[in-house]
Amino acid sequence: MPELVVLTEQLLAPVPGGTGRYTRELAAALAATAPAGWTVTGVVARCADPGAAVIAGVRGPRMLSLPRRALAAAWARGLPLWPGGDSVHAPTPFAPTTVKRGHALVVTVHDVVPWTYPETLTRHGAAWHRTMISRLTRRAGAVVVPTAAVAGELARYAPGPVGIHVVGHGVPCSVVRAPADASATVKRLKLPPGYVLAVGTVEPRKGLDVLVEAMGLPDAPDLPLLIVGPAGWGGVDLTQLAAGRPAGRVRWLGRLTDAELAVVLRGATVLAVPSRDEGFGLPLLEAMAAGVPVVHSDAPALVEVAGGAGVVARRGDPVSLAQALGALVGDPNRAAANAEAAKTRAADFTWQRAAESVWRLHLRLRR
Repeated sequence: MPELVVLTEQLLAPVPGGTGRYTRELAAALAATAPAGWTVTGVVARCADPGAAVIAGVRGPRMLSLPRRALAAAWARGLPLWPGGDSVHAPTPFAPTTVKRGHALVVTVHDVVPWTYPETLTRHGAAWHRTMISRLTRRAGAVVVPTAAVAGELARYAPGPVGIHVVGHGVPCSVVRAPADASATVKRLKLPPGYVLAVGTVEPRKGLDVLVEAMGLPDAPDLPLLIVGPAGWGGVDLTQLAAGRPAGRVRWLGRLTDAELAVVLRGATVLAVPSRDEGFGLPLLEAMAAGVPVVHSDAPALVEVAGGAGVVARRGDPVSLAQALGALVGDPNRAAANAEAAKTRAADFTWQRAAESVWRLHLRLRR
């Protein structure tokens, strides 16, 4: 019985981030759409507790013999350490760079931030990602990217003979559908009746500093700003950024469950995505699917995913962002039309469709 191994190590990271959500959702969808006779197994590096990498419908996780750091170093050096399975899908560049004869490897590359915004990563992290991605575009069987924007950038920064395939993300029902006890969540989180929402790991690339500054400008809507997401890297201090603002005008809710996020999303007046760079922008798509109006930066991938259903602001420009938010919130008819167009656009993206596209690549490589 052939086995597809999915490297689910990202789920064990201190801050799994958007790639962690991608890993979980895609692995579950791959298991749900597996061709007859195939099994799907999650695999992680050796660790004390792999519990966070358990995924419904996916076997495992099975642990490899090396811990994460040693395995990452071995793969970066090209050592032939195959993680098992007849075919391997790596949802991040944490992947073998030498493919076992008669087997297949498909890797997802989410963005080219290690080249375009290396300062938003650690020096080691940026260098490791550049090395791994460059090798994988030469040695993997196929590379998956989430948008055509990333495909073009990847061909520029890490050219190689491997085929690059655009496969979008999807929207989990757990985020779009509000749970039955939504009112209890609203009360517990003390959600105001209207607010600007931002969702994402708190790190420099997300442009939260620009958003906080924008919300203090005259053209910005007279609403509080709520930020959802775990603390990341890069020294972004939301407390310091919010200093001088009226009490309660900027609130950081931290990491939320999917059920909590669904409630917070549905209560938002508008979602702001001021990122300096993105490969896809899952929060943007999830808000669109929930019928929330969106304002996003002109990062190419965000423009591509929104497909004209969002209002665009210039990257790194708080004045442009404040004006875009104020204009949308101040025009209820425009906001309603924006939300309706966003729902229609988001319907094009499903995890089932993504998994079926990924399966086609694996099966083609196995012929």
